[in-house]
This record gives sequence, structure tokens and C-alpha cells, in this order.
Amino acid sequence: ATPTILGIAQSCKTENHTKTPPDVFTTEECLIITQLVDIILPKTDTPSASEVQVEVFIDRFADQVLFKEEQDFLRMTMGQFIDKALVNTTKENVLDLAPDELEAVLNTSLKLSKEEQKSNDETVENYMRALDEGAAIKLDAIVARNAFAKNLRNMTILGYKSAEYIGEEVLGYLPVPGEYVACGTAEELTGGKAWSL
Repeated sequence: ATPTILGIAQSCKTENHTKTPPDVFTTEECLIITQLVDIILPKTDTPSASEVQVEVFIDRFADQVLFKEEQDFLRMTMGQFIDKALVNTTKENVLDLAPDELEAVLNTSLKLSKEEQKSNDETVENYMRALDEGAAIKLDAIVARNAFAKNLRNMTILGYKSAEYIGEEVLGYLPVPGEYVACGTAEELTGGKAWSL
């Protein structure tokens, strides 16, 4: 998967994503994803997630790495997430949702106890197994929102850490490996930064 992920990250860098239609998501869904990735990784002393085109990475990752069933699951759970945001705000149009309104649903979806998260993960696993067996089954909306929020958070972090700028300018980067230091700490070797992928 690593060459595929690096290829996706490279295509995100070179392509003008504002003129390219999304591969898996609709344009409206991509706009929501852009807001959500910036909520997960906002601009601080480092760029925000959208500044390194994480939303493009997520769309490409879904298209090139996920199976069709996983793509459908991701879009279905995103639909449950957006529906909850619309219900909470009594808005009818997805494009009218503000970042703080999306953040409220994201926070609620992610703040679960370990036991609740374990139960949700088992429910999703059973749901996917039932789908594989051809059963007509419905996933609880709360579980679906949690699954989307968790998947989005994981893909956002993966896309961010895979971005060229983050890898070379923010994380510890050594393009040509040099001397081997067996017992050096991250503080000594990279100034406390994690190593680039």
C-alpha cells in the first residue's frame, strides 16, 4: 500500500484539485470533508489539513485503495453524519453548514468510552459480515456517525503525514540516510520531531 499512498500524495500535490471533479465523493461532500479535516487538523504553526490538500488525498485514497463496498460504507456513514448536522441545525442545504455545526457532530461522534467504542466496532464488523453474506441489514445511525468520524480522523492523519511539505518541513526528514545511531533519542536526532514516513 505504501507506493500507492505515496503516488496518491504526489498526485494531490501536482494536480489543481479545484478544477478536478472528485473521484468518489460529490462536490458537496468534498466541501464538507474540507471543513472537517480543518477541524481535525487546524492551522497552527503548521499548515491546516486543507492547505496540504488532505481532502484530495482522502478522495483519491477512497478511489484507489478502498473496495467498492468500503466506498459505499464510507459514503453511507457520511450521509448519516451530514443528516445529523442538518437535523441539529434545522438547515436543509449541506452547503449552509458552518464549521462549528459540523464540529459539534464530530465531537459527539468521537467522544465515546472505550466500552462504547469497542461495542460500535463489533457492530460495524457484524454489519460488514452480514453485507458480505447478502443480508439486508441496517446500521444504527449513532454507530454509523462514529464509524465515519473515526475513519475520517484516521485518513486525515494519514494524508497529513504523507504530504510532501509536512514530511520535509515539519517532521524529521533525512532524504539520504546517513550515519546509524543506535541509541539516539528523537530529541537528539530530530529536535523532538517524529520521523517523516
